[in-house]
Amino acid sequence: MSQATLVKRQFGHRARLALSPAGIRAADDQAHAARTMWNLLHAWWRMMPKEKRTLANADAAIRQARKDIDFLAILPAQAAQAVLKTYFRAWKNCWEGRADAPDFKGRLRTVMSVDIPQGRDLNIVRVHRRWGMVNLPKVGRVRFRWTKDLPVGKHTNTDNRITGARLIKDALGWHIAFRVQTQEAGPDPHQGPDIGIDVGVSVPIALSDGQTYEHGAWLTEKEKEKDRLLHLERRAAQRKQHRKPGERTSRRLHHTYDQIADLRAKAKRRALDWQHRTTTAIARTYGTVVVEALTITNMVKSAKGTVEEPGKNVAQKTGLNRSISGEAWGRTVTMLAYKTARLGGTLVKVPAPGTSRRCSACGVTTLGSRESQAVFVCRNPDCGWSGNADHNAARNVLHLYRMGLALVPAAGRVVVRRANRVKPAAAR
Repeated sequence: MSQATLVKRQFGHRARLALSPAGIRAADDQAHAARTMWNLLHAWWRMMPKEKRTLANADAAIRQARKDIDFLAILPAQAAQAVLKTYFRAWKNCWEGRADAPDFKGRLRTVMSVDIPQGRDLNIVRVHRRWGMVNLPKVGRVRFRWTKDLPVGKHTNTDNRITGARLIKDALGWHIAFRVQTQEAGPDPHQGPDIGIDVGVSVPIALSDGQTYEHGAWLTEKEKEKDRLLHLERRAAQRKQHRKPGERTSRRLHHTYDQIADLRAKAKRRALDWQHRTTTAIARTYGTVVVEALTITNMVKSAKGTVEEPGKNVAQKTGLNRSISGEAWGRTVTMLAYKTARLGGTLVKVPAPGTSRRCSACGVTTLGSRESQAVFVCRNPDCGWSGNADHNAARNVLHLYRMGLALVPAAGRVVVRRANRVKPAAAR
């Protein structure tokens, strides 16, 4: 393989940490200090005139804050610098139209995390087949689950190395996400066939060639009803009834909330595993993957309405919104985007309206052709084709692409980038 075909690639790998109780307290304190640093930066930004909102002035401000506030000293200096860079990057994303303006971070609704910018500080060693050791600043040596080969020891060089990491806490505990930079051969153009994909609730992923990818419930019946989730939710509702307005939440209720979060985090990890395996199989098989350009935020809007004009079928719409959110269609498309690009394929999007009502056999849209969620029967007297409704929609998605109605490719061999938006005058 010639040197010209080598490309640099960056990816992340997440592993579970085995922290001691003292290590958990130290990591929690660092995460709270990082959140406090962000909030102080945001308050400083709002207070300072526009001409003094510079990186140098912000750096001087956080250095002075670390001297004045003893609690912030538990956060390593490099982690504090990472908070500063992340905050300025958040404003840049806002100015360029990629995100909303940054705001204060609340204690309960914010994901606890600490950044380790320098990979050389980690000093990773593989202990045996299942465990490795990593050095965490101001925490010490900690074991982590070794589930993927990392470039450590003699396998490390300038083109294949760990550039940093991030500590993240979820309902299942503390994890470490390594940032890995590697050099590998660039993918050749994928020679697989084209495929259209329709996403749904009853059938999560339906392909235009008739294949479907389905899954069961993310929690078992025992976890969901008999012993765990339903029982815990009832217990939380019962304890919440006895709390007076303005009264602090009891430790027992907090403990119940933690148990509910543990079960939901377990369900999310199972859903992520299914999505990764499914999208990998699709990206390896097909060269061009065509999906609908869905506006999911509009699809999951509430039907409650207003007091003057109340909505209809609010409970049914709430259940549908919950099912759509549970399938995480946007995350599936994101996975397909980078996996097809990595394997030399292309992912494109086509307009979504009408794909579920049009007959893929005759091309005619007739009222009432979709009899149910799963059955499509063409009402055109000259056609009469019948089949699975999701399969029909996937064939229509592929038809739009072949007719040249595709939108800007989402990822792959040819990507057209939009021009950067001009910064608002008030934010320059």
